[in-house]
Amino acid sequence: MTGRSLARSAAWTAGVATVAAGSWAGLVSGALPVDLGVGRRIRPLGPQAVDIAAPQEAVFDVIAQPYLGRATRAMREKVQVLERGSDMVLAAHITPLGSRWKAVTVETVRFTRPNRVDFRLVRGPVPYVVESFTLAEEAAGTRLVYEGKLGTDLWGAGTWWGTKVAARWEATVAASLESVKEEAERRALL
Repeated sequence: MTGRSLARSAAWTAGVATVAAGSWAGLVSGALPVDLGVGRRIRPLGPQAVDIAAPQEAVFDVIAQPYLGRATRAMREKVQVLERGSDMVLAAHITPLGSRWKAVTVETVRFTRPNRVDFRLVRGPVPYVVESFTLAEEAAGTRLVYEGKLGTDLWGAGTWWGTKVAARWEATVAASLESVKEEAERRALL
C-alpha cells in the first residue's frame, strides 16, 4: 500500500467510525429516532403498582402539576412542556444517562381527571411507546398502576435494543412513581 492509499484508508475508517459513533449517540439520546416500520416487535412495559396514602385527586394533581401547572425547579430539569392544550400537552422528558449523556423523549400526555394519564411517544430512542398511569380509589388511599408497550424495528436487533431501552425506561418510571408517592403523601399530611 502506498502512503497516499494508506492515508485515504485511514481517513475513510475515521469517517466511518465518526458516523457510527454519532449514530449511536443519536440513537441512545433520542436525537436520531429510527422508525422504519419493518420487523416491528412490541413488548410490555410494567405493570408497576404503588399504593399511596393520599386521595386520588391529590395523586392526580401531583402527576399533572409539571404539565398543567407550575413545575418545581427540579421538575423543570426533567420535564419541559413544549405545547399545552386543555387536556393534553406535548412535553420533552429529559433523562440523564451518566455524567455526559442525556436522553430526550418527546411525548404527548393526555389527562382524564381523576383516574388516568396517557403517554404516547413522538420522538425517542425507540419508534413506539404508549403508556398509562391509572389511579383507583382504595380504603387506604390510592393505587397507582403503570402499564405500557414499547416497540422496536428490525427484528432481533430491535428486540435486543428494546430490552436495553425497556430496562432503563422502567427504572425511570419506578423512580417517578416513588417520587409521586412521596409528594402526594407529604401533601396529604398538610
